[in-house]
Order: sequence, then C-alpha cells, then structure tokens
Amino acid sequence: MIRSIAPRRSTPIRVALTGANGGYGRTLLDQLRRLPDMEAVQLVDPDVAGVTRMLAELGVDADRVATPASTAETAAAVGEGRLALVADGAAIDLDSIDVLVEATGRIEAGHAYADAALEHGVHVVMVSKEIESVAGVALAAKARAKGLAYLPGDGDQPADLLRLVDWVLACGFEIVALGKSSEYDLRFDPATGVVDQAGTTIDAPGLAEHLRLGDDVRATLDARAAQVASLKRSAAADACEMNVVSLYTGAVADIEGMHYPVVRPDELADVYATRDAGGLIERTGAVDVFSMLRLPGEASFAGGVFVIVRTGDPVTWETLRGKGHVVSRSGDFAAIYWPYHYMGIETPLTIAAAVDGTATLREPRQHTIMAARSTDALAAGTTFRVEGHHHEIAGVAPVLVAPDSGAIAPYYLLSGARLLRDVPAGELVSLADLDGVPAGALEAYRTGLALGA
Repeated sequence: MIRSIAPRRSTPIRVALTGANGGYGRTLLDQLRRLPDMEAVQLVDPDVAGVTRMLAELGVDADRVATPASTAETAAAVGEGRLALVADGAAIDLDSIDVLVEATGRIEAGHAYADAALEHGVHVVMVSKEIESVAGVALAAKARAKGLAYLPGDGDQPADLLRLVDWVLACGFEIVALGKSSEYDLRFDPATGVVDQAGTTIDAPGLAEHLRLGDDVRATLDARAAQVASLKRSAAADACEMNVVSLYTGAVADIEGMHYPVVRPDELADVYATRDAGGLIERTGAVDVFSMLRLPGEASFAGGVFVIVRTGDPVTWETLRGKGHVVSRSGDFAAIYWPYHYMGIETPLTIAAAVDGTATLREPRQHTIMAARSTDALAAGTTFRVEGHHHEIAGVAPVLVAPDSGAIAPYYLLSGARLLRDVPAGELVSLADLDGVPAGALEAYRTGLALGA
C-alpha cells in the first residue's frame, strides 16, 4: 500500500478560507484533512449554518468548531486548536494564519480580504477570478513589495493552464493558441439525435452529419454551431478565466467574444491552427474556449486546458501521432492538454508554494480588460447585479479588449453600480457611466493599469 506523505514541516501551514460554503470550499477542506503539513483554522462565510452542515457532512466533530464574533474570540479558538467559523471579515484573526485563500467571488468583500491579508504579512492564494480580473495586478505588486506571495489557486483552469504553459515553454515550443473547454459538454446521441448540455436537451439530428471535420474546418464548425444555436454555450466565467491567463502570459483573445467552436478533443490541433493553415486563429498566442462535443460513453475533457504548438521534425511528430497524441492532419500543429481541473483538491499545491516561495509565475500585467458590452439599450438608473452560478450581469456581455487609459469599466466593477446615462446596445460600458463602483477595487484597478502592460 502507498501511504500518505510524512510531515515535512515542524508546524502545519495555517489556512483561512473565505467563501467557504460551496463546491470549491468543500473540495479544498476535504483535501486539507488528508495533509499533515497544513490545516484550515478559520472559515469565513455569512452562511454559518450552511458551512456548519458541510463540516458535519465532512466528518468534522462539532466540538471542534467555534463561532467567534470578534478577533479576540477567533484568536482564542484557534489557540485552543478549534476551527473558527466566522460570518464576516471583522472577526478574522490575521495573526493566526499563514495563508489566506480568497474564494468569495465578490469584488468588494474579496478584494478587502486579500488586501488586508497582504497588509498584515499574510500570503494570498486567489481563487476568485472575478477579483483577479480587476485587482490582480495591484495585489500582486503589493505582495511583491512586502516579500509575500500572491498566486492564482491551482485546481481552477487559470492556474492549471499557466502551469501547462510553463511546461510547454520550458520544452521550447512556440504557442499558437491556449485555452480551456467550457464547463458543460455537449453530449450527442446519434441514435436519438438529441444533444444534452448539463440536463438541457435539444433535438439536433443534423449534427450526425458533422461528427468529423471536413476538408474545410471552418465550414464544419459553422454547421455544428448552427445545430446547437439554441444552447447557451458561453459564460462570463470563461471570459474571466481567460482574462486571468492573459494577465500572466500576455495572450489576448483572437476575437473579443472568443470563438467557442464545437470540437472533439482529437480535432484541437486542426481547429486551432492558424487561419492561413485552415484553422481559426488569426493571431498567434490567442486565448480561447471550446465546447466539448462527445458521444455517449466517451470521456469528458472535464473543463480541462490545452495549448496548441507548432511542431518540428515530421518524423518525430508522426511517431507521436502513432502513440495517440493529437497532431493536425498537416502535421504542422499539435495539441498538448490536461483533461481535468480538480478545484480545491489541487489548491494545497499553491498554498505550499506560497509559503515555500517556489512559484515561477511572471508578474501579471493588464494585457487585456474583461469589459462589458451592452446587449440591449440600457436606461440611466439601471443597477447592475452579479447573479447566478456563472456570476453574470444581465444586459451586458463579457468581452476581452485591449487596455486603454482607464476609461473602460471592467466587467465585475459593474457589480452594484448604477448607470448615470443611457447606453445604446453594442457599446462598452465606461467607468464614467457608473455611480457606486466599489472604491477599493477601483483604486486597485487603476493602480494595476498604471503599472503598464
């Protein structure tokens, strides 16, 4: 039997998790229980009852859980070896943690948690891509100035893709495209002609005629897209994740809304070839997202990540094709991919890297902005709300655009803000259009812009 690793530290890394109640929080907390080198000591979430139930389901003894209402009470609970569950940041004891994992997904609160942790000398692992897209550059700069770590959390697609890019570049490849699959597969049953996307089904019998790429790749992709046009396949979460990748790599979107082709994994190298070679990509180094098409019984891409590279010696790559690697029909491009993202299960890797100082990421810069383009005419007085599983905002679509002097409003700075003027359909929302933008996050965004691309 292969047993768990022995402790490598004299004392475990003490972790605080904000936004504890949810799928991500649960996966991280379950994994931390298996590791002798780190432990969750503080959980922050307004839904105290929900977190309490989750902890019980995870097998945490109720006597170990405290619900302090002040910093002093939290410090006392942690000192007694108990797990402190607090409803808001006012009761966090930053003296008794080494790493803050921010996972609220809420701009104002999450930025405040991360900023306060860095001010206090605590490393930050950022899971909230929404905050990263707005304030990540400034938070990383603050961490660097203080000799601390600020890292995107392994287990979510941005950090996974950044690790894959690091490996690909270390091997000496030229990157043509990089990205991920969307969260939900398109599972097509040729016997019934039905496509199932996470429980939403449509009749698309014509898709059976386009299960393999024709000689004209883009024509096949157009035909597939037409068959599934009634399904919502893009999400703000996708754009946000690719924006985060852009911060650390300099990659930009080929088109502002990304291509979202309907693709089977063995086609990735043909689909994401350059346009002059018959693929989609106009400019190399482009970030993108695809909708995974699979048949019943076929494995999912599982929201995984990919990089498309130019190949070299034809004999080498024909050998690799023979071993099952995804190489384009021309032999000029290849797909290197990881078909998984394990959420909080992988985040302990980032927690350890923060404390050990072993991360190799480049400093982020605002190479692109995740902006909001109005999908309808918006009236002055409209108040924007971030809602739903994908944290989307009604009335606007997320787009990835080039940075400017600070006029364009980042998508998630719209959260809770009110429009000061009518905005016609198709326009980017600007910061001057908004009232009630979270002040701390806005200042961080402007600080990040001032650092340059």
